Amino acid sequence: MERKPATPLPTGGQPSADAAVWVGMLGLAAAMGIGRFSFTPLLPLMQQDAGLTLAQGSWLATANYIGYLAGALICIAAVPAPRRAIQWGLAAIAVFTLAMGTTEMFALWLAWRLIGGAASAFVLVGVSGWAMPALARHERGHWSGHVFAGVGVGICFAGLVGLVAGLQHWGSRATWLVLGALAGVLALTLWTFVKGEARAANASTPRAPLPGGTWPMVICYGVFGYGYIIPATFLPALARHYIDDPAIFGWVWPVFGAAAALSTILISQFGGRQAPRRVWIAGLWVLAAGVLAPVLAVNLFTLCLAALCVGGTFMVITMAGIQEARRIGGAAAPRLIATMTAAFAIGQIVGPVTVPLFAAFGGGAALPNIVAALALAASSLVLARGRAMPEHLLHGSK
Repeated sequence: MERKPATPLPTGGQPSADAAVWVGMLGLAAAMGIGRFSFTPLLPLMQQDAGLTLAQGSWLATANYIGYLAGALICIAAVPAPRRAIQWGLAAIAVFTLAMGTTEMFALWLAWRLIGGAASAFVLVGVSGWAMPALARHERGHWSGHVFAGVGVGICFAGLVGLVAGLQHWGSRATWLVLGALAGVLALTLWTFVKGEARAANASTPRAPLPGGTWPMVICYGVFGYGYIIPATFLPALARHYIDDPAIFGWVWPVFGAAAALSTILISQFGGRQAPRRVWIAGLWVLAAGVLAPVLAVNLFTLCLAALCVGGTFMVITMAGIQEARRIGGAAAPRLIATMTAAFAIGQIVGPVTVPLFAAFGGGAALPNIVAALALAASSLVLARGRAMPEHLLHGSK
């Protein structure tokens, strides 16, 4: 079947499918790869040159997740205009990533990471409300994998910057400044482009009640946030603890990001006919295997296996969850996505806090991973038992 050219719709100001992909991909790369997950590859550098402890690292991660939760709750209370959410969210990420490199005061680090997390939630909700409908209008819904690949691209890029920083002895402050400058370039570029492309997409989404029967799905999405966040936060630090050479342990996070980028594209390309819920369920089992891998043994193979399994599923599950929310949400889809994002953030907040708590009570490093894997398995069973929403309820009709 001949591919139709991806041109803007003749409705004045609506983005083309190509524009939706590129803005969404680069926006998520900056928001999530830099605003959210750049701390993970920089944690070993901050431990080395700033004396950051594991407990302090956990609190910095938690501050970011609390900010992410706050941003999601704001989006639930008043769903922002997608264009504004993208523009101001990316600007805040650039400013407060740069700020991380201007001080060594732990209290300020906590504040900057909290604000960066809130801004990341705004960008995710904004991109979901801006790019996904544009692709649907152009009958290019299967391109959504390219949009969500931006998260993996950003993670991989931030990981490579962290790898170079470790090999070249830049130090954590200089590395934060580099990442902040790159985020600023992306924010400025996309601000101008979105302003020109999306005037008609700037209206705020009206409030609409959530469809019935969605709370089990929301809770399962929160369990997903809890299950993936422990390896997503501590894999590079764990690799550094067991492997001395930065030229080796530094590759764990780029592998994680590359797996995240490729997985969404491959799923969209070859698994497009699978229902989003089925993709979500299958992804949870692979994610659980990745969470358990370092429990069995800690070596380069198991660390890379964990990076592949966790990195290769967490954005697939995110994409599938958002697609499922759009499928059953109708007019309330933006609020449902924001609600799921809030549940995800709560899971992320709980995850890092359990690591020092389990250690303090003699549970060791393996127990949090085991609990997380069991929670993921349980949530997959809940989703499997749930039935797909009937077609006549998709948009809240009776």
